[in-house]
Amino acid sequence: MKIVSAEFITSVAALPQYEQAATRYSCAEICVVGRSNVGKSTFINCMTGRKKLAKASVTPGRTRLINLFDLNKGSLVLADLPGYGYAAASKREKEGWAALIEGYLRSSQKLQHVFALVDIRHEPSELDKRMLQYLYAYRLPFTVVATKADKLSRAQTAKAVQTVSASLAVGRDDVIVFSGINGTGKEKVESVLEKIIAP
Repeated sequence: MKIVSAEFITSVAALPQYEQAATRYSCAEICVVGRSNVGKSTFINCMTGRKKLAKASVTPGRTRLINLFDLNKGSLVLADLPGYGYAAASKREKEGWAALIEGYLRSSQKLQHVFALVDIRHEPSELDKRMLQYLYAYRLPFTVVATKADKLSRAQTAKAVQTVSASLAVGRDDVIVFSGINGTGKEKVESVLEKIIAP
């Protein structure tokens, strides 16, 4: 599924607000999760062809809300979740974001697929591993997207994919190598989206 239109719907800071917003549409949802500064905004902007749809920032931890976007005029809704693991955040802030993320993943009735983003340049963190364990536990279908692939050579990329797949206990073919800068992996993500809207 190529995304030909994308519009911001709303931002929510708590589950009751999300649940209220979700009553306004009937289509399936996908969501994007990942550590702070993993490139979620860049991923969303690349996939939608809208450079400023999701606000990217050099400062990690900018996304502190669940941001909802309409894709292809009601075909899908994309939920951009707060980044986790932002070291400079207070313990209370981290706990609040974690509760929002986990509450959404646990309670959303429309969520069909999760794009779990990891930085291809680094071995997945304990928080990344915990997120995947959570997705397995709640039986949520997911795809691992290894971002920032433009930063590595082809040989480095092959080695990095092996590290990611081994660390997260997923097959190499289940990791999409992605770059929001040059569009690497965009078609593979579109193929996943196609299966979601036409199972």
